Amino acid sequence: MRKLFICFFSFLTIICCFTILCIFLTEKTDLLGLKNYRVSASFTEENGDTLLSWSRYPYPCFYQVDTYYKTTGLVEGEPEYHKVASAYTMNDTYVVPPTAIPAYYRITAYGIFGKVSDDETLIPNGNYREPIRPVPITKYPADKPASLKPFLIWHSIPDGVLYELELLSGPPDTENTQSFSTTNHLYGTRQVFTNGLQIDLTPYRNLPVVYWRVRALNLRHEPLGVYSTAEPIYMDGHKAVPNKPVLNKFDRMPDFSQPIYPVFTWIPMLGAERYEVELLTKPPTQENNTDPTPDRYWAKTVTNAFSCYDEYARYYAGTYYWRVRGLDANGNTVGVYSDTDSFQVPNHITRPLVAAFGDSITHGGGAVSFSPASLEYSYTTYMDEPCINLGRSGDTSTTTLARFDRDVLPLRPKNLLIMTGSNSLRATHITGQMVINDLKQIVKKCQDNDIRPILMTLPPINPDNIMLAFHTPTDPNWRNKLEKINRYIRQQEYYIDLEPYFYDSTHTIMAPEWANDGLHADIRGKMVIGEVINMHKDLFKN
Repeated sequence: MRKLFICFFSFLTIICCFTILCIFLTEKTDLLGLKNYRVSASFTEENGDTLLSWSRYPYPCFYQVDTYYKTTGLVEGEPEYHKVASAYTMNDTYVVPPTAIPAYYRITAYGIFGKVSDDETLIPNGNYREPIRPVPITKYPADKPASLKPFLIWHSIPDGVLYELELLSGPPDTENTQSFSTTNHLYGTRQVFTNGLQIDLTPYRNLPVVYWRVRALNLRHEPLGVYSTAEPIYMDGHKAVPNKPVLNKFDRMPDFSQPIYPVFTWIPMLGAERYEVELLTKPPTQENNTDPTPDRYWAKTVTNAFSCYDEYARYYAGTYYWRVRGLDANGNTVGVYSDTDSFQVPNHITRPLVAAFGDSITHGGGAVSFSPASLEYSYTTYMDEPCINLGRSGDTSTTTLARFDRDVLPLRPKNLLIMTGSNSLRATHITGQMVINDLKQIVKKCQDNDIRPILMTLPPINPDNIMLAFHTPTDPNWRNKLEKINRYIRQQEYYIDLEPYFYDSTHTIMAPEWANDGLHADIRGKMVIGEVINMHKDLFKN
């Protein structure tokens, strides 16, 4: 009996070894031609999520899906593509992380003994086709009709300052054009400053179906691409009308995290003239109610808005919860509170390697309508090293200095990227020397606290675009101030020179293509800042 068992065990061992050898030879010698296998992929939209599907390998595999974005190509030494996320799955589908910018995906198959594919093809995200057009998120087919006041939401267009929406009684004359339909046009508006709105379809309730489409415009109301493909809206007059703001979480960069000074965003609702955001340290006792939470941590009211800036830095580690309600002219709640969202503040036990300190250029945001909650407009998003964002919108160099002890010292980062003074350039009552004096004190405070100060030169500005965006004049002496401030910065032991990248062909102002508003660099400009910082990582001390 013992000999029989030994023989059986030996037989199993041989079978196992032979099987493993076959697997090894299959994967390493490419007996099945797996190395040259090319996947075919497609994208579908499901409730705001983008699903990537691909043809499964003819071999048992698991898959690694890498997400990339394309770099600007303007900074020497940067790769053509930059990886921002990786994930693994046994399936042949994957919900890709939202990126808010054109993204590319690489699918790599792995067997027991490692990679079995050599396919290096990058698959572009289907939401960013040429010519560029918004892609609808909300859809109302015949089997899932809309109420008479539905939300229409679409994927945001990079650098789109506002959107033009058109309603039609039937399909447009031609799809994906840059002009209104000549035959079926019902209604149009350009008063849309975020990627969605709630619309009143009551005037069209007797139509069997209406169609909607939308296109993005820049600050000068010039089209960015074409209209989206017209989407039908089937209506049900008996369906309940949405009665709460929709939190705008649709296009977020991978691993989204709020900056130290958070910003909260939502899709506006009909009937609300103001919005009140409340911040909590625990979930509300009742969801979607009408009354404020009695022990809420903080609250703020904004008028005719779709975002709210927290004026306080949120340093204390833990989970924060927030929600928003609409208010009418008398302060009454319109409908109910939105759903509750949350964000985490990590516990920084050790000193972080690097933090960024400054005004709105550091805090984030761009294209006039995008806030720092849109991380594609933050240069820290494009840095190789994780970076804590200590920027605050609206700062002058003086107010940046004033909050150093409160905002920087609790973290004591080993390296502090410093860029402040752009708002000071615009002000006639602030001189270049005043900005330099503030920078000197910030540097001294860093040195006194074992923090390496790394100053970054200020980019030029564009007064005409600033006037167009904010209706405020710029100090005619701004160029002399800029030259003086940046000359001082270039004399420091540690600095990064950003200024040369942002001039127009005359080398006098910021090129219009860098910033819609002439001050805050848009996505490509924030990419350049991050890429230039990456080329100077040797400045960071560990």
